[in-house]
Amino acid sequence: MKIRLGVIGDEACIKIVEEISNEYPEFSIRYFTYNTKEDSVSIIQVYEDETDMWLMLEPCAYLYAKEWGGSRKQLFHIPYRGASLFKTLCEIFYNANLAIQDISFDTVPYGDIKRGFAEMNIQYGDTIFVNDFCVQTPVNEVFQYHYDLWKNSKTKAAVTCIGKVKDMLKEAGVPVYRVLPVRLSVRSMFYNMLREFDLQIVKDAQIAVQVFEFCILTDDEKVYSTDEIYNEEIKLTQRLIAYAKKVRGSLKSVGQGKFFVFTTRGSLKSITDEFRTIPSIEEFEASEHKLIACGIGIGLSAYEAEFNATTALQNAKRYGKGAWMIVFDDKTITGPLGKKEQLTYSHFSDELQNISRETSISVATLSKIIGIMEQKKTNKISAQDLAQYMHILPRSARRIIAKLEDCGIAIEVGEENPNPRGRPRKLYCMKMGQA
Repeated sequence: MKIRLGVIGDEACIKIVEEISNEYPEFSIRYFTYNTKEDSVSIIQVYEDETDMWLMLEPCAYLYAKEWGGSRKQLFHIPYRGASLFKTLCEIFYNANLAIQDISFDTVPYGDIKRGFAEMNIQYGDTIFVNDFCVQTPVNEVFQYHYDLWKNSKTKAAVTCIGKVKDMLKEAGVPVYRVLPVRLSVRSMFYNMLREFDLQIVKDAQIAVQVFEFCILTDDEKVYSTDEIYNEEIKLTQRLIAYAKKVRGSLKSVGQGKFFVFTTRGSLKSITDEFRTIPSIEEFEASEHKLIACGIGIGLSAYEAEFNATTALQNAKRYGKGAWMIVFDDKTITGPLGKKEQLTYSHFSDELQNISRETSISVATLSKIIGIMEQKKTNKISAQDLAQYMHILPRSARRIIAKLEDCGIAIEVGEENPNPRGRPRKLYCMKMGQA
């Protein structure tokens, strides 16, 4: 079976990839051209189910799609630095005989350009004109950056990684050079994609254990006979057997409303949309039994997967009825599935173990705080944020922060007032989990 690869780029980049792709018969490739970075997301949305992975040929499209985060498939891109940048500079020096100070750059980070010049022993003086491109930067703004420098005689040429910017600069009369992927980089990327696909097959074959805990006796006021309890367990077992077949697994009941399903990571990944949602399962919806919680464990052995599943179940029960959590083989925890505030955190960290001993706050709670900050993309947090994401009372969140403040982990740095009529909220900077 061939790997279905979707390639997104402009005609110039696609032409280079097409020349190399014939060397890799393992791939069945479909090419897509686009006009704007927003188009790349639209293409992924339409053809997501017809591909196994995506290769983005322009940095701006790759960054935009990665920030969007809606693709369930792996996204790859070819870095426009190193050999690609060196090739473009060689062309400029050979054909135009320009100095580095005469050229403006975009997309490639300033630090990468400086390191590249140092490795090539290129003297660049005190000034390098580099546009600090980010995913939100409009193409017109990148064009204007180059054009203004050239118009004001600060530069004599522009180097861009964006095809549309090159076309706009060329039309405006600005000498412009395009950084394109070199063939060596393309071959290296095809090799990496093959390797990643093989690794994914191995990961999908990992053992996965799913443990469900149900409330068998749905009517608390009714007195059940042993026959009635047994009958309820049989009905629930039949529905779970049907579910186990859907995930190509086997069912084991351990009593007291607990059921284990043994299957593979790939099967559960598929039914949970890459471990992001709770699947709509007909067998569960038809059941009058109440699901207390569900834990999923991934492991290198059945024992490890079962242990991780039990840990996941314990964490899920803290989030309330019907919650699903996952513990992966690297001991990271994700969940609750299907929730907007889904977090990923880890139980194991020497730093967190030390903080836990000093504050008496569990490592799991500390890990969740780090997960919240990573999701919010900031190291500042309020007690209200903590309470909302962790499903605890605000006073409990304030107690946690107070303990961290006492040992210097949480430092008050200011206030925020999301509601003009409400009281300001204190913001704390957390000095943990920082690389």
